Amino acid sequence: MEAYFDNAATTRVYPEVQAVVDRMMTEDFGNPSSLHRVGIDAEQCVKEAQAAIARILRADPKEVYFTSGGTESNNWALFGTARAAKRRGKHIIISSIEHAAVASPARALEEMGFEVTRIGVDGQGYVDPQAVADAVREDTILVSMMAVNNEIGTIEPVKEIAELVKKKNPDTVMHVDAIQAFGKIPVRPGRSSIDLLSVSGHKIHGPKGTGILYIKEGTKIMPLIFGGGQQNDMRSGTDNVPGIAGLALAAQMVCGAMTENAMRMDHLRKLLADGAEEACGAVINGPELSDAAPHIINLSFPGIRSEVLLHALEDKGIYVSAGSACSSHRHSESATLTAIGLPKERIDSAVRFSFCEQNTPEQVIYAIGVLKELVPQLRRFTRR
Repeated sequence: MEAYFDNAATTRVYPEVQAVVDRMMTEDFGNPSSLHRVGIDAEQCVKEAQAAIARILRADPKEVYFTSGGTESNNWALFGTARAAKRRGKHIIISSIEHAAVASPARALEEMGFEVTRIGVDGQGYVDPQAVADAVREDTILVSMMAVNNEIGTIEPVKEIAELVKKKNPDTVMHVDAIQAFGKIPVRPGRSSIDLLSVSGHKIHGPKGTGILYIKEGTKIMPLIFGGGQQNDMRSGTDNVPGIAGLALAAQMVCGAMTENAMRMDHLRKLLADGAEEACGAVINGPELSDAAPHIINLSFPGIRSEVLLHALEDKGIYVSAGSACSSHRHSESATLTAIGLPKERIDSAVRFSFCEQNTPEQVIYAIGVLKELVPQLRRFTRR
């Protein structure tokens, strides 16, 4: 049996999405910028995709921009806002557990002369909204916070943070990295104080290389990419029509079944947590499962390095992560697990399991059985 439990890293494309992408690549393949019928048909596809995403976000279609993925969306949010507002101020606020796609641009902006304040978190990964508001100043141009932590599943109070930020300084732009939240919990920036919001297609069974940046009308932000003036002069380059069509369909499918899917994933996660704790003394890192996003659980197996367990599970057809997929290849210590105050042994033995609605109880039961067999063996080997 195979069991893929790394859905926070990427997901399998829905067959329906694959079919749409294939059709847009081979039949309705026109360039949306062309004035003939084939191009107009492609342009209509992009407009329909914008409208579909806007309905989900409770936004206006003209506030939906398509990108190459979550990393571009986050970079655009930070660099675009910084460039647009640099005469007003150079102060930016993020949390200490942001994904690298926010944390790295923030460091780059520091090197360019901007000041970045990093707000710490508690032992479960929560940001205190009042701590963010207290850090806002007259020259604060941007606050960027993730909606769901990609390693431990903490659901951050981004709506409350946004409201407090705007109360303190209405001119501060509020950006939310919703890459792990979209399709898992309700995300509706059109009805909140959020100005910018990032989404990634491949986290929701859509194509890789696709993403969204929601930009509330009136938000001051500069483009990152210049050229042919596509997407209202805000994001140049020939529109990725197959990817956009696939992303829109995936978003409609995953959000349309969000409640049912969340219940299924939450059941599997609790089954794994109980089984792994009983079978081999696994310990949950992060928030209470009842308060966390339904698809992520981070478990430590004290006495075993996470990379060793990861590869041992891989040999049994079980696929998990030793942390964020975007940083695991660098073998760096988890900023999130460090920030929540875990001891080194817990950090070094942490493994992330992340689910989608395609996972089954049988896969989880199989994983528990494998863990029960492997973990004692690996612990004995480690002590030698």
